[in-house]
Amino acid sequence: MKIGILQAGYVTESLAKTYGQYPEMFQRLLAGNGFEFETFVVVADEFPRNVNTCDGWLITGSGDGAYEPHAYIPKLEALIRAIYAAEIPLVGICFGHQIMAQALGGKVTQFEAGWNIGQIRYESSSGNVRCLAMHQDQVVIAPANSEVIASSEFCANAGRNGFKALSYQFHPEFSPEYTRDSIAAKSGSSLSEDQAEKAISTIGESNDSDQIARQLAEFFISANQARQNSEEAI
Repeated sequence: MKIGILQAGYVTESLAKTYGQYPEMFQRLLAGNGFEFETFVVVADEFPRNVNTCDGWLITGSGDGAYEPHAYIPKLEALIRAIYAAEIPLVGICFGHQIMAQALGGKVTQFEAGWNIGQIRYESSSGNVRCLAMHQDQVVIAPANSEVIASSEFCANAGRNGFKALSYQFHPEFSPEYTRDSIAAKSGSSLSEDQAEKAISTIGESNDSDQIARQLAEFFISANQARQNSEEAI
């Protein structure tokens, strides 16, 4: 199965030297499932020829807001709707979660309460999970025909499942080390030193990213098999 990674943003150069860019993080997260990967840097206007170029699609995080007037965002929204209409499995993480919601009729805003950052506990359909988060924007209105499958006191729409689409606001692809270093790099600029210190203190050496990785892999495999079965039945 070939997964197309739609790269919507960049890891800063200093951190990328150690941790890689977002596509590399997702390839590590989903390793061992027999997937092939191809990256399309949509933030640089690099888009696939059509939705059938890959068997499944994954949208990464980004420093951009889904509601901001960047040239690639309307094209990405159109691609999301085309993937969805074709019933090809689609996953979104953080910005990916937000842009999917926006493209399919939901609403995204910069949340008035500010940053949600560090290791966060979420209530999910499979029990409580501890995952790494780093965002100011949130889905405030979920699209119709989708089920909320993860939430926290700070973020009501932290995960959604609906019709060959699965998305999460948090970052299963982030390691604790990368998250600490990324927060530290924001300290004194987009984050106050106190905010950064508090967020870093929440991050343990383990979390439930492996559980989410298994869920994402199982989703891709089962949704793709269901699509193939449907096509063979026609």
